[in-house]
Amino acid sequence: MQPLKGLTVVTLEHAIAAPFATRQLADLGARVIKIERPGSGDFARGYDQRVRGLASHFVWTNRSKESLTLDVKHPEAAKLLQRLVLEKADVVVQNLAPGAAARLGMGYDKLSAVKPGLIVCDISGYGDDLARPGPYRDKKAYDLLIQSEAGFVSVTGTAEEPCKAGPSIADIAAGMYAYSNILAALMQRSQTGRGQRIDISMLESLAEWTSYPLYYAFDGAPPPPRTGASHATIYPYGPFPVGPAEQGANVMLGLQNEREWVSFCDKVLQQPALATDPRFTANFKRVAERVALRQIIVDTFSPLTVAEVEARLELAQIANARVNTMADVWAHPQLKARGRWTEVGSPQGMLPAMLPPGTWNEGPRMDPVPALGEHTDAILAELGYGAAEIALLREAKAI
Repeated sequence: MQPLKGLTVVTLEHAIAAPFATRQLADLGARVIKIERPGSGDFARGYDQRVRGLASHFVWTNRSKESLTLDVKHPEAAKLLQRLVLEKADVVVQNLAPGAAARLGMGYDKLSAVKPGLIVCDISGYGDDLARPGPYRDKKAYDLLIQSEAGFVSVTGTAEEPCKAGPSIADIAAGMYAYSNILAALMQRSQTGRGQRIDISMLESLAEWTSYPLYYAFDGAPPPPRTGASHATIYPYGPFPVGPAEQGANVMLGLQNEREWVSFCDKVLQQPALATDPRFTANFKRVAERVALRQIIVDTFSPLTVAEVEARLELAQIANARVNTMADVWAHPQLKARGRWTEVGSPQGMLPAMLPPGTWNEGPRMDPVPALGEHTDAILAELGYGAAEIALLREAKAI
């Protein structure tokens, strides 16, 4: 499963958005050469030490890449980077500060004048387009800040307190749109021979993902309320306590239509008359009466075990799930049964890794997480640098 084999991506990346995009290109067989600062590298390498001394974010987003250390502000390293891109790259990806790549000679206009088929993907918080910069172009943008600006935080959390998403959802959204746009640009290039500049904004990516609450609040209407883990506009849909309160057990369940509501009343609550109770005969009524309905559900579940509630839900064909911890996900029986876990190499030995979503007849590429600068000498040798020249570049701190 390497449809991108033979393509080379050169990336000036850090943190999550760009590394997540390029790792997925690597999963599909692309050669990804990651440019890192000598001595420290991608600053995500230092976020934590939770994976046998390696950073959790870095292990997740950087397998199957080659690490080349360059001080891109050093004149000799800048020349080397230009040469690498013009001789090797099909795609350039970067998520430096807006304008930084252009100042390094890595802007699309300059590169495409020499190499018209090159695809350049620029990822930033608010968009990096000089023709339409907008007032936020140069504003610093981290995941939490974009979650806030995109309105995501305003509709997430409890009535008392807004919350961010646990994962870096703004970075992930931007990474996914960078990945899909690069694939589309490669398809276009195969037809026209032309490259493309792709401008990915974290704000625009997450605003797209927040479009349901945007439309729910259309034309000045009130936005969906924050309801914790429950659905804001469908009820019952969310977590419900099971058994004695001090045990803290929960079951997640969700109803989508009136047929399921009738079955839920009959087989789960075992109160079939509730199906025609005028307070609950339509979803919008159940949403309005969620406090009263929740109490009925909680009272029904309180003498039962989680297994008993799940059995009733399955009998009624009501969607349900357990509220799993991270440890539960590591041991999830469905992931195990489908063979979704494998191993990848790393500077700390073999590590478990989840196969990327999407099952093909052939398996995906799952190569090691690179050590900082692990491939520097080999890549420079490809470009014709001899051992003595490489030693001089290292002595000059260019690499």
